[in-house]
Amino acid sequence: MRFPRTRPRSLAGQLFAMQVVLVAAVVAGCAFFAYVSGRSQARETATRQARAVAVAVAGSPSVREAFRTPDPSAALQPYAERVREDTGIAFITIMNPDRVRWTHPDSGQIGATFLGHTARALRGETFSETYTGTLGPSIRVVTPVLDDGRIVGLVSAGITVDRVSSQVRAQLGALGLAAGAALVLGGLGTYVINARLRRHTHGMNAAELSRLHDYHEATLHAVREGLLMLDGQRRIALINDAGRELLGLAPGTVGRRVADLDLPAPLTGALLASEERVDEVHLTADRVIVVNTRPVVGGERRGTVVTLRDHTELQALSGELDSERGFTRALRSQAHEAANRLHTVVSLIELGRADEAVGFATAELELAQTLTDRVVGAVGEPVLAALLLGKAAQANERGVELVLADDSLIDDGALPATLPARDLVTVLGNLIDNAVDAVTGTREAAVPGQRAPEAPRRGRVTVTALAGDGELLLRVADNGAGVDPADAAEVFRSGWSTHGAGRGLGLALVRQAVHRGGGTVALEQGADGGAVFTVRLPLPERGGVRVAGAP
Repeated sequence: MRFPRTRPRSLAGQLFAMQVVLVAAVVAGCAFFAYVSGRSQARETATRQARAVAVAVAGSPSVREAFRTPDPSAALQPYAERVREDTGIAFITIMNPDRVRWTHPDSGQIGATFLGHTARALRGETFSETYTGTLGPSIRVVTPVLDDGRIVGLVSAGITVDRVSSQVRAQLGALGLAAGAALVLGGLGTYVINARLRRHTHGMNAAELSRLHDYHEATLHAVREGLLMLDGQRRIALINDAGRELLGLAPGTVGRRVADLDLPAPLTGALLASEERVDEVHLTADRVIVVNTRPVVGGERRGTVVTLRDHTELQALSGELDSERGFTRALRSQAHEAANRLHTVVSLIELGRADEAVGFATAELELAQTLTDRVVGAVGEPVLAALLLGKAAQANERGVELVLADDSLIDDGALPATLPARDLVTVLGNLIDNAVDAVTGTREAAVPGQRAPEAPRRGRVTVTALAGDGELLLRVADNGAGVDPADAAEVFRSGWSTHGAGRGLGLALVRQAVHRGGGTVALEQGADGGAVFTVRLPLPERGGVRVAGAP
């Protein structure tokens, strides 16, 4: 027959049993020590009391006077009994040097021989001993009676062992009550402490806690998402390797306050927030991360659990996807415009105006080919060339003219493989989109129904792309309203936008990509009042040749 396997006792239960045994052992040990000490002290007290009485009686003048009488017992027996009753000792025996009793609590023992040792007393010493006499075992003291330097008699005073034991037993009862009270109080205190421990350990035993710790450590190192745990004081209680990498923190950050980590202010605010945060996008110096926070509440705020997901690659891919969608829309728009132009040419031919049809087709072809030739001839990097052509088509669709500066030049192969094309698309694409939005917003800012003081100028965006002298220069200027100088330091912050909520990520991504490339980005005011963004990225010495006239 197999018995069901019982679950091991919880850690709190094991500690409780251990502490109860320990408290009981300590209390029992203390009680035994107190009993032994009390018994020894009681015997010592009895010896001192008997010695004091024996010496006092032996030194009494009336006792020496009685020794000189023919019948010493007649005078000494009443005196000895009176002293015995007053002092509470068991007996006082006064005897001659031959150990013949002159006094005794039992008058029938008077005249009999004293039971005990007297040799040391006959030599003039006062000594104590435990001896069994007529009253049973007793602690007694024997001392000589001196008269003119001669030993004329002996005095023995004693207390029975039974009386000493009864006193010890009385003390032992009180000691037992105290020990029982100490045991009960110790048990209650141990129970309260272990009940709290049981709540904190959730009733798990030591093996389960050890196994949970091993799983905990393995999970921290295996999970690829960042995990951060903050205590109630907003200090880092735990962080895994992925979390440290995403936040750019060095080892040894456990125990530091979040406010002291030199993180971006919006990210610090999200980590310190008391409310729950869900899928918030934040930027560090090198990464785009999605932050989720959840407070740990158990009667009081105990801390915060934070998860971090790396969206740097996803954000870059989203930017590329947006660019591809832009290219698709541009091609669709161009196809629509080409169809309109083709219909116009066909209609002119049907009307018999062939010369006008040829002129119209040639002019449109030259206009489109001029921009393509200009971009392809100046920008040898295919990704940037495709981006500029696509952005030009999008800008033209919105009524904005996108121009490539005359001094632009990037030879094919001038950009190293260490400078990802994805980052170039992020930087230049967001700057052009931002410039187009700026000039489009300026033109649309006119109040409908009111006549403007002068005809609104056409929006214009000028792009400069130049590789030379060990750096890549990307400059995007527009003729829009520009940026308020008071906001110049805030335009690169994630979430800053003049176009409402949900915007303001593009320029922050530009700064992040430039930072990854070890470059700089600056904002200035153009000659026509618009904004000018200048990006400089370092290039190896084998980079392209800088042409004359470049800024």
